[in-house]
Amino acid sequence: MFMEDVWVYIISASSFLFLLCLFKLQRSNERNLPPSPPSIPIISHLLLIKEPVHRTLQSLSDRYGLVFSLNFGSRFVVVVSSPSTAEECFTRNDIILGNRPRTLSGKIMAYGNTTIVGSPYGSHWHNLRCLMALEILSSHCLTGSLALRREEVRLLLKSLYEVAVVAARGGSCARVEMMSRLQELSFNIIMRMIFGKRYFGAAIDADDAEVAKQFREVIREVFELSGTDPSDFLPALRKVVDFKGRERRMVDVAKRSDRILQGMIDEVKSIRQRSDGGREVESKTMIDTMLSKSYSDDIIKGQILSMLAAGTDTSSVTIEWAMSLLLNHPDVLKKVQAEVDGVVGRDRLADEADIHKLPCLQNIINEALRLFLPAPLRVPHESSEECTIGGFDVPQGTMILVNAWAIQRDPKVWDDPTNFKPRRYEGLEGDHAYRLLPFGMGRRRCPGAGLANRVVGLALLALIQCFEWE
Repeated sequence: MFMEDVWVYIISASSFLFLLCLFKLQRSNERNLPPSPPSIPIISHLLLIKEPVHRTLQSLSDRYGLVFSLNFGSRFVVVVSSPSTAEECFTRNDIILGNRPRTLSGKIMAYGNTTIVGSPYGSHWHNLRCLMALEILSSHCLTGSLALRREEVRLLLKSLYEVAVVAARGGSCARVEMMSRLQELSFNIIMRMIFGKRYFGAAIDADDAEVAKQFREVIREVFELSGTDPSDFLPALRKVVDFKGRERRMVDVAKRSDRILQGMIDEVKSIRQRSDGGREVESKTMIDTMLSKSYSDDIIKGQILSMLAAGTDTSSVTIEWAMSLLLNHPDVLKKVQAEVDGVVGRDRLADEADIHKLPCLQNIINEALRLFLPAPLRVPHESSEECTIGGFDVPQGTMILVNAWAIQRDPKVWDDPTNFKPRRYEGLEGDHAYRLLPFGMGRRRCPGAGLANRVVGLALLALIQCFEWE
């Protein structure tokens, strides 16, 4: 009797599972899902993805369409590669696609995905967004921090001038390595806005030098380990193996990062307590501002990491690519030098107020961002409910990847898309929305776009004005 009951149970359970699979298959067939390549069971399309990912996705888009789907293990992914569908994502579906996929790196290193970049769409994200837009990265606040950007750019010019003087004594031009100098520039600007101290260069206090060295190393590792992890797509994998020791490294980096970031916050708290008998001091840094708004230490630490991730390498890489493009197109370099000489002259150093008077310079920056944007794939979105994109059904919980690199090099969108042509923007006056996506679009657009434009514009303008380049 017992065995009969067991067999009845097994047959009933099997029948239920079979009917459930049929139901899901029928629902899947009823949906008009985006086209997809053939896949392998369990890992699905993960083996198709090769570095660089944006180029791989573009080649798949050429075969399967401007909107196509992939399965990364258990995760359904829709890839968007056209301006019209990107516009659809960030207008009609902007709220539905307002979430971010949860990631292992965000959970471990970004304080449980609570940063402005990784937190889900909701009141917490909205509060952080308002804080950044109104009290840290607003036009008024950026104007107030002009002095520190001006000082950092002039320190860069001074270091280049000293090298040039030594070379001139030997009767030759100076060979300079720009990458590290530009990274120092952008990192110091962000750190001074966050904490009020420089973390690169000779001007660092001796007591802070060792902490600065440790922090630079930690930030490098955070950048290296950020983003998606294989276990984000194959959760069962995490229970079996730690892929290349990444999770263990994340935990270690998170502990070291937290210790340094907490030291910064404690130092600011100590200064605030000593100031004016404990009364609240005027907010001058991001940490000051967030403490005055009673944000928790963990939220502040997460926001520091977000600012550094979004505002350091992105700006330095853009300046470096712009300089490289100018050196490989001397006719454009001569044109912008003539524009700077005509508008600014040679009697004073150019300033941020001059940037909007120099359309050729702005066109060069736009073209550098179009060809070599720092983040070829926009930060992934996640659908909070079912929606349609490009006429296709997108289920709830789908990861949305916008391939900005493919959009910005699409020959159907841009004339001669692989060539450097700053003049293509003449007369457009902002008509390139959804075709040029260096900062994303919609409600989750990067709030640091204004700061990035000021840093890149001022640094590039100063380099063009002050030196002859070959």
